[in-house]
Amino acid sequence: MPFPSSPRARSGPRRRTLLAVGPAALALAGCTAGDENPGAPEDGPSAAERRTRARAARDSEGLVERYDAVIAARPGLAERLRPLREESVRHARAFGGGPDRKASPSPSPSSSSAAVPGSDKDALAALAAAERELADRRAKALLDAPGELARLLASVAAAGAAHVYLLTEGGA
Repeated sequence: MPFPSSPRARSGPRRRTLLAVGPAALALAGCTAGDENPGAPEDGPSAAERRTRARAARDSEGLVERYDAVIAARPGLAERLRPLREESVRHARAFGGGPDRKASPSPSPSSSSAAVPGSDKDALAALAAAERELADRRAKALLDAPGELARLLASVAAAGAAHVYLLTEGGA
C-alpha cells in the first residue's frame, strides 16, 4: 500500500537542486580562492625545508654507519640487519642524501667496531636505542615541516619505530 503524499508544501531547496548546484559552487569557490601573496611564485623548497631534509639525510646516513659497524663487528647479525640497513639507505636517499651510498653493506673505514657493544644482544639494543631516538626526533620535526616533508618524516619515523620492534622483540 503506497503512502499518500504529504499535503504540506515543501520549504527550501529540493535535494536535486542541491546536488546539481553544490559541486558547481565548490568548483567556483576553489577557483577563486587565491594566495595571500599572489606575486610570490613557489620556487621550490624553503631554506628551512632544505635544512630539515639535509639533517634527516645525515641522520639516516649516520644510522647506516652504525649498522655497518655492527655488521662488521658481529657478522652473525648481518643477515638480520641487512634489510634494516638497506631501508635506512633508502631513507637517506628519500631525504636527498648522498647518491654514492651503496645498498650492500660495506663498512666504511671511519666506522669503528670499538663503538659496538660486546654481545649480540647489547649491539641490537644499541641499534634499537639509536632508531628510537631518531624516530622520536623526526616525529617532533614533522610538526614544523611543510606538507610533503611532514608526510615523509612521519613515514620514516614510523619505519624507525618498526625497526625498534624488529631489533628488540620481533626477530628474537
